[in-house]
Amino acid sequence: MERTELEWLSHLVECHEKELGELKKMDAYYEGEQPLSYMHPELQRELDEHVRQVVINWPRLVVDSIEERLDVVGFRFPGKARADKELWRIWQANDLGEQSQQGHLDALVMRRAYVVVGSNEADPDTPIVTVESARDMYAERDPRTRRIRAAVKRWWDGEVEHATLYLPEATVWWVKRDDGWVEDEEHPRDDHDLGEVLVEVLANRPRLKRCDGVSELADVIPLSDAACKVATDMMVSAEYHSMPRRVAFGFGAEDFVDEHGRKMSVWSRIAGRIWATEKSRKDDGADVIQFPEADLANFHSTITQLAQLVASLAGMPPHFLGYSTANPASADAIRSSETRLIKRAERKQRAWGGSWERVMRLVLLVRDGEASDDARALETIWRDASTPTVAQAADAATKKFQAKIVPLRQTREDLGYTQAQIELMEEEDERTAQNVIQRLAGGDVTPLFGTKPNPPPPTPADPGPPEDEVPPEAEHGNAA
Repeated sequence: MERTELEWLSHLVECHEKELGELKKMDAYYEGEQPLSYMHPELQRELDEHVRQVVINWPRLVVDSIEERLDVVGFRFPGKARADKELWRIWQANDLGEQSQQGHLDALVMRRAYVVVGSNEADPDTPIVTVESARDMYAERDPRTRRIRAAVKRWWDGEVEHATLYLPEATVWWVKRDDGWVEDEEHPRDDHDLGEVLVEVLANRPRLKRCDGVSELADVIPLSDAACKVATDMMVSAEYHSMPRRVAFGFGAEDFVDEHGRKMSVWSRIAGRIWATEKSRKDDGADVIQFPEADLANFHSTITQLAQLVASLAGMPPHFLGYSTANPASADAIRSSETRLIKRAERKQRAWGGSWERVMRLVLLVRDGEASDDARALETIWRDASTPTVAQAADAATKKFQAKIVPLRQTREDLGYTQAQIELMEEEDERTAQNVIQRLAGGDVTPLFGTKPNPPPPTPADPGPPEDEVPPEAEHGNAA
C-alpha cells in the first residue's frame, strides 16, 4: 500500500534516527575525537583527570589518501571530443568543485553522501545543486529498480526541527510543532511532476546487499584504537619510568630538604641530581639504590606492527604511515608502491562517475523538463589518480601523440590541464593556423620550408705579394 506524504516523512525520520549514532561515531574517528579504548573502566575513571589520550589519527590519513585523488574536471557527451561547457558552467555556478570534494570525503567516512537538485527561481537556466551529509539526510531505495523512491533532509533552526521530503512528483517542506509534523507555510511545496526523486547518493563501496555503502574506516578503527592505547601507555610509562627509579631506606620525608633546610617537592626528590644526608649505612641503616630506567622500545615496535597492518588493509605505501623511511629507488618504484591505492581511487571514480552523471541528468531534467537520449551516455572526466613525475607523464603523453594513438586534446587532458586551459591552448592553435594560411596566401613559403639560410661570406681575392717582395728577376724583366 502506498504511503501518504506524512507517513513517508515519519518513516524516513525514524530510519535516520536509528543510524545517526553510528554516523556520529565514524565522524568522530575521522576528526580524532574518539574515546580511549582498551582500558579497564575502573582504571579509566581513576586516571581520567591525569591521563590525556594520545590520538594517532590513522583514519584521517587513510581517507585523505584516497580523497586527494578524486577530482572531477568535466563532463562529456557521447561522440564529443570536448567537455560540455554548459554542464561545466552549472557545476562551477554551484561551487561543486569544493562541494564534491566534501561529498567524497563524507562518503568515505560515513558510508555515503547525498546530492540534491532543485529549481532556481532567480536563474531558471542554472538549477541549484547541493551536496549533503548523511548526518542530515536519509534515502530509501526501490528494491526492484534500486533507484531512490523517497528521501528526507533534516535540520534545526534553534529549537525548531525542519525537514524536506523528496518524492517523485513533489518536494515538500515540513516543520515540527507540538502536535507533530505540519507543512511549512513559509515554504510552499514544489509539485514538479518530473517522476524522479531529485536526490542522488554517493555510496562508498556499495554491495548487492549493502547498497548504501560501507565506511572506509571499518577495518582501520580497531587498529587505530589499539595504537592510541599503546601510545597513551607509552606516555604514562615515560612519565613514571623513563628516569631511573630510586629507593631510599632509613629516610623520612623530613630528610629531603634543600641547602636552606626547606622541604623539597616530590618531583625534586625524584629528579634531583645530588642527594646529601648526614645519615650513614652503619649507624642509621640508611641506603639508596637505583633501578634501571624503563626501555620504551616495546611500545615502538608494537605501534610499527599496527602501522604495517593498517598499510596492508588500506593498500597504502609504507612511507605514508612512517614506519619505512627509505626513499624509493626511482619514479617507477614510487608508482609500484602506490599501485593498490591508485586502483582503489580508480574504483571510486568509476562508481561515483555514474553518480555524478545521474546528477547532471537530473540537472537537465529540472532545467528542460526532460533529459536527452545523449545524456544517458554522459561521461564524467576525472583527473588522473596516479602520481607520475612531470617528466614521466610528459614523455608518455608525447609518445602516444607522436604514434597517433591519441589526439592532441586527449594528450593535454592526460597531462592534467583543465578544460579551460585546453580551450585557451586550442584558441592559440587556431590563431597560429590562421596566421600560417594568410602568409601562404601572400606567397610567403617560410611557414612550410623555414627561413632561407644566409649565404656564406665571399672569399677575398689573392692580392699577390707586397711590392717590396717582388723577385729580382721580375724587376730585371721590367727593366728590359
